[in-house]
Amino acid sequence: MSMLTPPGMGGKKFRITGDRYPRMRRPRRRRRAALAVFAVVTVLGLLGYGTLQLIDVFTGDGDRPAGAGTRNAAGRQDCAGGGTDTRVDLPKPDTITVNVYNATTRTGLAQATADALAERGFSIGEVENAPADLDGQVDATALLLGTAAAEESGALTVLGAQVEDAETGTPESGERADNPAVVDFVIGDGFTELAAADEAEQRLADLASPSAEPAGDDASSPPAC
Repeated sequence: MSMLTPPGMGGKKFRITGDRYPRMRRPRRRRRAALAVFAVVTVLGLLGYGTLQLIDVFTGDGDRPAGAGTRNAAGRQDCAGGGTDTRVDLPKPDTITVNVYNATTRTGLAQATADALAERGFSIGEVENAPADLDGQVDATALLLGTAAAEESGALTVLGAQVEDAETGTPESGERADNPAVVDFVIGDGFTELAAADEAEQRLADLASPSAEPAGDDASSPPAC
């Protein structure tokens, strides 16, 4: 027995006959199945996320904060909770009674102005010289006096559209009941005549329906809500 032969082998020679091989186990498919499921879920998630992004791009709602408005077909912005209607309701001239007072030294001015206002639809009340505390004290074209109710109703606004550079004020306390339909037109030294009728009508139209995009501003900028 050779010294290189391991103990217990007895020096017997062995050879591979070729009729026996190690049995190979079949690969487990569970891991592959799990990876396949994970891949499918990942792909579906990415597709869903991409779809949402496309919806946000085409609808424009993705980055709009809560309460922001939307744009209508005309391109104007609809404020949340309301529409684009910014119309202001102003009273008709025939619902407003105007007292005309002359605070100048020019005679007949109060009656001529009252007649011109009547032609424009206003109801005319008193036509007199101005009270002593206002006589000769009005430098502007006119001083329009009305109570808080008259101002809130828009009566002063409608009357103010008839004359250039008029000033406004409040009658003395107790002089008149808080009637929103009665205003005073006190003619001042700067007065020459009423504004042109068509110009006054245009002013009232602009006040009744203010533009959503003021002149000079970038038309692409959305109006404030």
